[in-house]
Amino acid sequence: MTRYEPAIDVDALTAIDVHVHIEVDHQGHSSLPDDLRDAAAKYFSTDGPNPDLDGVAGYYRDRRMAAVVFTVDAETNLGQSPLSSAAIAEGAARNNDVLIPFGSVDPLKPTAVDDARRLIEDHGVRGFKFHPTVQGFDPSDAAHSRLYETLQEAGVVALFHTGQTGIGAGLPGGRGLLLGLSNPMLLDPVAARFPELQIIMAHPSVPWQDEALSVATHKHNTWIDLSGWSPKYFPEQLVRAANSYLKSRVLFGSDFPLLTPDRWLRDVEQTSLKPDVMPGILKANAARLLGLAR
Repeated sequence: MTRYEPAIDVDALTAIDVHVHIEVDHQGHSSLPDDLRDAAAKYFSTDGPNPDLDGVAGYYRDRRMAAVVFTVDAETNLGQSPLSSAAIAEGAARNNDVLIPFGSVDPLKPTAVDDARRLIEDHGVRGFKFHPTVQGFDPSDAAHSRLYETLQEAGVVALFHTGQTGIGAGLPGGRGLLLGLSNPMLLDPVAARFPELQIIMAHPSVPWQDEALSVATHKHNTWIDLSGWSPKYFPEQLVRAANSYLKSRVLFGSDFPLLTPDRWLRDVEQTSLKPDVMPGILKANAARLLGLAR
């Protein structure tokens, strides 16, 4: 077993993508049941490549980008065995010039805290991805305090999906998945109780963009990533914040493979994001957050 340690030349990078999914392993196993995977592909109108981890590393290496990679362990809520976060970390160690591994644990499992500690200590993950809607948990529930405390003590990042999701969209009853669990206001008590825990609120949090901006304005241990939506659809207030008072805590993310960094970078040219804030958004802010800055 090889523990991940980064070997990333930040100066040589064009960008750091903080939101990249590894949703199929080298054996072809998917983290999502077939119906959810097919519904998401229809929702996002994607039929492009969905490479395994080494393929993702090659894709980002070709673009001189680094990528934060993760899966989502939602076994309790979805009944689907997850991809191995330990294997993702080992794959990132093979590709430590471009990949940064985040782990995933199922907050509904009694082993969540021990699983997180093992991924941190044995495998070197630099953060954790949570998807409250898909995992079926309320992130503000004090029942998860020991988990957050573990992450805070280790100095790793907590990245939460916020806002609308394409997972379950169009299926009867959305397959029972609850959008309200991904309201960013549920992260406000987490940021308050764990002030040293760095929290990324992923995506433009539609329809709760104002809530996300409110939390980020009040709690300076929170960040916003710009993944999952083409920049040309970003809410006006998000662009205004990224151009000004939140410019040091906004992060480039794509949501690959559902949205590619190529499209993101092409479409951002159609926005009013200012050229002087783009170096921070594309690379410097993430390098600082992830401890990669020189």
